[in-house]
Parts: sequence; structure tokens; C-alpha cells
Amino acid sequence: MNIEILYSKIHNATITDANLNYKGSITIDKTILKKAKLFVGQKVEIANLNNGERFSTYIIEGEENSKTICLNGAAARKVQIGDKIIIMAYASCSIDEAQSYKPTILILDENNDIKYKEGK
Repeated sequence: MNIEILYSKIHNATITDANLNYKGSITIDKTILKKAKLFVGQKVEIANLNNGERFSTYIIEGEENSKTICLNGAAARKVQIGDKIIIMAYASCSIDEAQSYKPTILILDENNDIKYKEGK
């Protein structure tokens, strides 16, 4: 039997842009992606701390060291620049694997700099 568990989380990310005129997705700075162990095209859940919205989308890579966190397409209507969000990715694993797995967790500051990282 497999279950879904938290694989990686970026907490307290600040929205730097919202681009309605795009096909969809969330643009995340390449440096942040690498540290969070997330991948281009990967499905993520977004929780907006300012308004309570929760939705899913997929990742596209932003410019390295740009600090970009941008919601694109229809999801741009669910945020405003400056909003704080949580970006969560899940993975399927066996119950045995889940008992010892530790997710990667990044906590960002108001400038989207990594102030804390947990996990390998």
C-alpha cells in the first residue's frame, strides 16, 4: 500500500508578480527550486496565507537568484503581489518509507531569501 506524504515545502514565499496573460503555472527562482528539490513541470499545491485560497498548478523555472515567485494564468487571480504563500509538493511512497522520510522544508524571508532549510 502507498500513501501520499509531504515531499517538499517552501513556506512564507512572497509573491513578486502575478501574470494573467500566461498559459498557467508558478514561476519559481531556479536557486530556490534546487534547494527545495523541486522540478520543472512538477505539480504543487499553493496555499495563500493572506486570503485562504488553495489551488494546484505546476512549476516553471525562473531566473536564478531573481527571488521570483510569480503566479501565472488563471492562478494570478488568486493572489496579489506581496501575498505570502506556502508551496507544497507531495510524493507517493510505501508506509515503511513514510515512517523514516523527512521532507525538505525551506522558510523564506520577506525578500524570498532562504532563512531556514530542513532536510538533506
